[in-house]
Amino acid sequence: MAVETPEWVKHAVFYQIFPDRFARSPRTRHPRGQQFKPWGSPPEEQGFQGGDLHGIVDHLDYLKQLGINAIYLNPIFASASNHRYHTFDYFQVDPLLGGNAALRELLDQAHAMGIKVVLDGVFNHASRGFWQFHHILENGGNSPYIDWFIIHGWPLRPYRETADQELNYEAWIGLPALPKLNTNNPGVRDFIMSVARYWLEFGIDGWRLDVPFEIDDDSFWQEFRRVVKGANPDAYIVGEVWRPAQRWLQGDQFDAVMNYIFARLAMGFCGAETINSDIVLDGDRHVPLNAEQVRRGIDEMLGLYDWQIDLAQLNMLDSHDTPRALWHMGGDMSALKLCTLLQMTMPGAPNIYYGSEIGMTGGPDPGCRGAFPWDAESRWDTELLDYFHRVIRMRHEHPVLRTGTFTSLYGQNGVYAFLREQNGQQAIAAFNANKEPATVNLPLPQNLAGGRHFRAIWGEGRDYTAGVDMLVGVSIPARQGVVLLGAL
Repeated sequence: MAVETPEWVKHAVFYQIFPDRFARSPRTRHPRGQQFKPWGSPPEEQGFQGGDLHGIVDHLDYLKQLGINAIYLNPIFASASNHRYHTFDYFQVDPLLGGNAALRELLDQAHAMGIKVVLDGVFNHASRGFWQFHHILENGGNSPYIDWFIIHGWPLRPYRETADQELNYEAWIGLPALPKLNTNNPGVRDFIMSVARYWLEFGIDGWRLDVPFEIDDDSFWQEFRRVVKGANPDAYIVGEVWRPAQRWLQGDQFDAVMNYIFARLAMGFCGAETINSDIVLDGDRHVPLNAEQVRRGIDEMLGLYDWQIDLAQLNMLDSHDTPRALWHMGGDMSALKLCTLLQMTMPGAPNIYYGSEIGMTGGPDPGCRGAFPWDAESRWDTELLDYFHRVIRMRHEHPVLRTGTFTSLYGQNGVYAFLREQNGQQAIAAFNANKEPATVNLPLPQNLAGGRHFRAIWGEGRDYTAGVDMLVGVSIPARQGVVLLGAL
C-alpha cells in the first residue's frame, strides 16, 4: 500500500511542553484555598507547581519567534498526578490547567498563529480514579464495567500494603495506580475511539500515543487510524516506540514514532567524550560513537521505513522520560549545539523539549521536569537561545533541509557529512566532533561533479567549487558544523 503521512509534519518544528511546569497564568482562576508548590521548586519534590494552558497561550509569541509551528503537550486530561498519565476523565481537561475552555483558547490562538497542537493519548491504562474502575471498586463483580479491566481475584487491592504484595488485576508495569484497560472488550474500544474522535473534532491536530506497544493488537491501531483520519485526514499519529518500529509503520497504523534512535545516535556522536553511559533508557545505554558508527547508524535508521515515514519522524534529543540532553552530555554546550544542528538538518520533524533553548538541565525523571524560569531571565543562556533562533530559521528558510533526499557522504576521523537534494538544489551538512579544526575532502555523486558552486549558510565556512568527483578542502571548526548550499 502507498504510505501517506501529513505534509505539514514534514515542515514542522515541534516544542514539547510538560504543562504543569511551563507557565502559570494569572488568568486561570482557581477556587479559594487551593495551594501549589512555589514555582521553580525542585522537581524531585513532585507535587503541582500550577502551570496551565492559559500560561501556554500567554507565551505563544515567544514560541512563534523561536520558530515553533507545532506543540506536543504531555497529558492534559483530569488526573491526580502532575504528569497526568493517570487519567480520571478523558473528556475533561484538568481544571487545574484551566479546563476545556482553556484548551479551546489555546487551539484558537495557536491556529491563528499557524501553530499545530498534538495531544498525548494514554489509552493502554487509566487510573484508580477512572470512573469505570472506581465503579468496580465499589461494586465488585456486580459492576457492569467488570470486563473493562483484566481482574484476577477479589477483593481488588488498589493500594499495596507491602512492597511485595501481588496485584490481582493487570496494571501497567505492575503499578496499582495504572489499571490496564481491556481493549479486547468492544465497549472499551468504542470508548477509546470516541475519545480520539471527540478531541479531533474539538480541533486538535493529532495524537501522540503513550506506550502503544502495550496494546498488542494491530487491528486496534488500524481501527484507530481509520477513526483519526476519518475525523481529520491531516491529523498526525505518532507513537512512543523506542526501538525499530516497522510493525506499526507500514502505512496502516501510525505516521511516525518518537525517534529515540536518533537521540542515541546524535548524542553518542556529538557528546562522545562527555556522554553519561551509566544511564539506561529502555534497556539501552547511550554510548560514545565515532563518525563511522554514526554514519552507519543513521543510514540504518533511515532504511527502516518508507521515505514518507522518515520525513514525519519526531526527531528528539530528550523528553519528559529521559535526562535532559545537556545533563546527559555532561553539561557540554558544544555537544548540545552540534546535536541541535544535526537535528535541524535531518529528515524528520525536530522536537525541542521545553527550555532546552535556554539551557535548562536536569537528570532522569523527575529531574528533567523543572519549571521554566520565566521570572529569572538572568538564568537563561541567551547565546544558546540565539543559536536556536538562527538554526531553526535556517531550517525554515531552506526546504531542501526539510524534504530533500538524503545521501551520506563521509564518516571518518571525527567528521560526519551528508547531502540533501531537492528540485535542483543541494545542501551539504558536515559535523566536526573533534576538539581541533578539520579539513576534509567530501566525495560527491556524479550528478554534482565539476564546477558546481556551494556557499556557506551556516558556520564559519567559505564558498567552494566542486571538482571532478569531490568537494576539496572543506574546513570545519572544532566542535562545530557547516552547512553549504549549492544550486544549478
